[in-house]
Amino acid sequence: MRYGVILPGGSARDQLDMAVLAEESGWDGVFMWEAAYGVEPWATLAAIAVKTEVVRLGTLLTPLPWRRPWKVASQVATVDQLSNGRAILTVGLGALGTDLPRTGEVLDLHGRAQVLDEGIDLIRALWSGAGRFSGSHFSYEPGDRHDLEEMARPVQARIPIWVVGLFPRARSMQRVLRCDGVVPQFALGDRMPTPADAAELCTWLSEHGRGDMDVIAEGETPPDEPSKGAEAVAAWERAGCTWWLETRWAMPHHSIERLAQIRDRIGAGPPVLES
Repeated sequence: MRYGVILPGGSARDQLDMAVLAEESGWDGVFMWEAAYGVEPWATLAAIAVKTEVVRLGTLLTPLPWRRPWKVASQVATVDQLSNGRAILTVGLGALGTDLPRTGEVLDLHGRAQVLDEGIDLIRALWSGAGRFSGSHFSYEPGDRHDLEEMARPVQARIPIWVVGLFPRARSMQRVLRCDGVVPQFALGDRMPTPADAAELCTWLSEHGRGDMDVIAEGETPPDEPSKGAEAVAAWERAGCTWWLETRWAMPHHSIERLAQIRDRIGAGPPVLES
């Protein structure tokens, strides 16, 4: 199990400082969320990359249907170079909450799903050096300046792409099988997911030849009761999850209380059971 923290608030400087604290406190990953307008995650992650040495860096998540895939590919490859191969890209359809900006992007589920699929394929093509891409929604033709693509090649042979997957929906899970990690959602109605649900997903992945895939669990653990939090996280690890991401989604964004609690939680270190 690896342990990451999502930094869902604060200024760019706030989040840079918290990321440095995360590395110093033993966390394995730092992730930022992305909206239409706000602190730009990939610019901030680039700054974090040069201030840290080992912590993995990425988004959770980038709403790819509302982004130009070649720009996302460029931003992630740049962070991968600056971090010497520590970038992770998490993509999804994009949230439609009333608390988020609207800018006229395609909103219907089917349309966003099509654009997401093509965006993933185009990004992979660019990172591999294939260059040319032709689809229903996007096309890319490299120009005569071939050094532009060459200079933007990632350090990693394959930058991990994590994707939100709704289990057990067939189309969503087929998309998951093409990626390197899954941020699972479950069709459970009002019931909250449990490690048993994650275990069912992990079994399905193994049966479909993807037992190597990262499976992400997320939630909150208390900084003042490390053993209690570690025991809860250990249940997700036993289910087959490979990452635990610490969140504070329920608190008001950008509140002083929220930032203070996130800093305290980061400084307490990841919820690891003592051997």
